[in-house]
Amino acid sequence: MPPRKRATPGQGELLTMSTTKEIQDILWKAADKLRGSMDASQYKEFVLGLVFLKYVSDAFTERRTQLAADPELAELPEHRRVAFLEEKDEYTEANVFWVPPVARWDHISDNAQSTAAGVGKLLDDAMHAIMKENPTLTGVLPTIFNRDNVDKKRLKELVDLISDARFTGHGDRPAQDVLGETYEYFLERFARAEGKRAGEFYTPASVVRLLVEILEPYEGRVYDPCCGSGGMFVQSGKFVTERRGRDHSHDIAVYGQEANERTWRLAKMNLAIHGMDPRGVGDRWADTFVEDKHPDRKADFIMANPPFNLSAWARNSKDPRWRFGVPPQSNANYAWLQHIVSKLGERGNAGVVLSNGSMSSKQSGEGEIRAALVEADLIACMVALPANLFRTTAIPACLWFLTKDKTSQGAKALTERRGEVLFIDARSLGTMIDRTERILTDEDLAKIADTYHAWRGTESAKAKGVKYEDEAGFCYSATLEKIREHDFALTPGRYVGATEVKEGPEAEPVEERVARLTKELFEQFEESARLEKVVHEQLRRIR
Repeated sequence: MPPRKRATPGQGELLTMSTTKEIQDILWKAADKLRGSMDASQYKEFVLGLVFLKYVSDAFTERRTQLAADPELAELPEHRRVAFLEEKDEYTEANVFWVPPVARWDHISDNAQSTAAGVGKLLDDAMHAIMKENPTLTGVLPTIFNRDNVDKKRLKELVDLISDARFTGHGDRPAQDVLGETYEYFLERFARAEGKRAGEFYTPASVVRLLVEILEPYEGRVYDPCCGSGGMFVQSGKFVTERRGRDHSHDIAVYGQEANERTWRLAKMNLAIHGMDPRGVGDRWADTFVEDKHPDRKADFIMANPPFNLSAWARNSKDPRWRFGVPPQSNANYAWLQHIVSKLGERGNAGVVLSNGSMSSKQSGEGEIRAALVEADLIACMVALPANLFRTTAIPACLWFLTKDKTSQGAKALTERRGEVLFIDARSLGTMIDRTERILTDEDLAKIADTYHAWRGTESAKAKGVKYEDEAGFCYSATLEKIREHDFALTPGRYVGATEVKEGPEAEPVEERVARLTKELFEQFEESARLEKVVHEQLRRIR
């Protein structure tokens, strides 16, 4: 083993850090130096790929340590002990990825400086080796570390930092949790950095938490037809673990798909790093409207944040999913809703993020589809969200909660709600954390979720002793007849009464928000054009 190299700037600082947040901040600053001429989406894969490699290696080492501690192993001859510790089945049967010697982090760290081919080649070889030995990761991991546009010196510094980061030693929290949080932290930072384009892979954490808190996915099948980087699945897993303990973490099975190749890869890594089965998001990326990867599967819980008001979608007017009417080519909102309804199990529930326009639009037959969904008694609850929750769009958003069964459901003893819809106007909630972004606090999340649970009479509401009552300006339980009187418009404000929507004094005005997002979009086009010119110039020189 070569002598340990002197710590790079910032590395000694990292060694003194004890909190996950401090580690994350320093790793981000170091990683940000690598950006250079790298495309933003490539850079995202680059950094998250490194975090994932560190995770699988740490998990492998942890399992190896457990095996080595077996007293019976000590009685074996040395050569048999070594051979046993290299038995692949001893790892895969414990749901641990098999990591070949060339991909183990200590090998990479120890040889990053001395190997003639360089650290980039080491990392690419490691990624290839892991994918070869673990079929569920085939085609998932990035092999872009040895490219000419990667600053190898800074890459080596980042490898050193990750090597020394204390992903263990955080109380009783396993390394998997700390690394998982680091992965989520980077996803959020990339979302902030990429602006408008981030909407395809990231949903704000407080919105995801709200969906999960309301639906309470304790057990069963969880599905997301446009899963992005897998945030809905990860939060569902956390919910089960926090409420029922780590022993119940496998009480849910996750399934979904993603149309964007790079985002699909992020989802596979995100699930794996959180101890969830990456096979759930399919063996390949695919458009849900073109190729349903789970055609015969019904779900107990569905959570989704589809692209708002998508016009460029693969519309087939004869698709059997359009039971309530053919969605218009100009807007896929009601295509998503009907696809999700088609996936609900016998007593399934769903939560969907859509633009506010979906609640009242009458264009191109959308009003008739919405009326049909109401008359079928599939809508349980509508929630109007506050502004500025999404940094990536100025379009106001809402939540649709769908259900296949509003009865008391026998032993569950829920409150009978057939023929009723709960409306919640949450526009006055939330806290601005800067001029452009609002979050829902724990108190806000509890207020909304408790209201729904009390209305439905869930076990959690009974445990808290909360009972439902209409609250002027906030919530109202409307009959289908009342909704018919409003011509099937589902905007909560029509039912709950007037509410005061407060804007923080430092909040970014809507006009400025639209202008900022437009400017970001043009800058992204310009950056894409610049990189295209660079590629063409390099090709011209090669020729």
